[in-house]
Amino acid sequence: MKAFGFLSFGHYGDVPGSTTRTAGDMLRQTIELAEGADEIGVNGAYVRVHHWARQAASPMPLLSAMAARTERIEVGTGVIDMRYENPFQFAEEAAALDWIADGRIALGVSRGSPETALRGYETFGFHDEEDPERGGVMAREKFDLFLQVIDGAGVAPGDPRMVGAGRYLAIEPQSPALRDHIWWGAGSRATAEETGRKGLNLMSSTLLTEATGQPFHELQREQIDLFRAAYKEAGHTGAPRVSVSRSVFPLITDQDRAYFGLRSEENGDQIGVIDGFRSTFGKTYAAEPDVLISQLKQDEAVMAADTLMLTIPNQLGVDYCVHVLDSFATHVAPALGWKPNSEGPVEGYAI
Repeated sequence: MKAFGFLSFGHYGDVPGSTTRTAGDMLRQTIELAEGADEIGVNGAYVRVHHWARQAASPMPLLSAMAARTERIEVGTGVIDMRYENPFQFAEEAAALDWIADGRIALGVSRGSPETALRGYETFGFHDEEDPERGGVMAREKFDLFLQVIDGAGVAPGDPRMVGAGRYLAIEPQSPALRDHIWWGAGSRATAEETGRKGLNLMSSTLLTEATGQPFHELQREQIDLFRAAYKEAGHTGAPRVSVSRSVFPLITDQDRAYFGLRSEENGDQIGVIDGFRSTFGKTYAAEPDVLISQLKQDEAVMAADTLMLTIPNQLGVDYCVHVLDSFATHVAPALGWKPNSEGPVEGYAI
């Protein structure tokens, strides 16, 4: 592990104890949290994307504001659901964001997670004839088109009266480095290998749509190894980024123990069914710093990834979430190999 960031689900609602009663509260506080995290050396500020729920949904305005109000921290998503995206508009917005952020972006993209709406992407005007129930085929086709477009492919026939005969136009703006900042959110070993073959970065979550009986961190480490092997076999020569997310809470204060002390007793993975697949869910880490260091060093996936995303309780407010990040940066992260954002952009491990 070289770096860590926060991953916010962007919850909001008028419920007791929440500081994010409205969408405006959540959006403004997420920007403020990115600013606070940037100041203490945190490497990344990432947001989940969920449609049809009281959570962060349309990330580009939020990420643009976060990038504009910070100096060093990377901003990104985990993940944008391609079923809902127009690949051409998404390519324009992503390139613009890359320029605004001066390359400090990590756009996680995938088919998306289960949602409260029944095929909600159809309401947005997108239909998958081959995979109508899950939209997976459409999502991958649109993502492949998105990659072509950000690589500069001419896709729109030009008006010969304005650009001459036979010309096909590419989207604008173009950001030459954008492809290096695209991640695929892989939920299985097979999708991790596909991600490696495409030469992208890998974003792995706190769950995998597989259950083999192995501990979660071992299964996820296999996923990472398969990704890197496929990346190398395909002839790519870069140093691709890999991130994993975990719920990690250093117990420093009485308030920490009141919020998360009982979580320290939930010391195990969970098996469940999500989106029709038997899946493995990672455990929550909540303990004194020395215990956390020992536990995380034994987490093979955390140590194999270059970036650890810490899921934060955004409804508890900016001050408390900054406290969680600062506690991790002060008492835990240095023992795991962390380098603060003041030392430059994060780089993946060489393959």
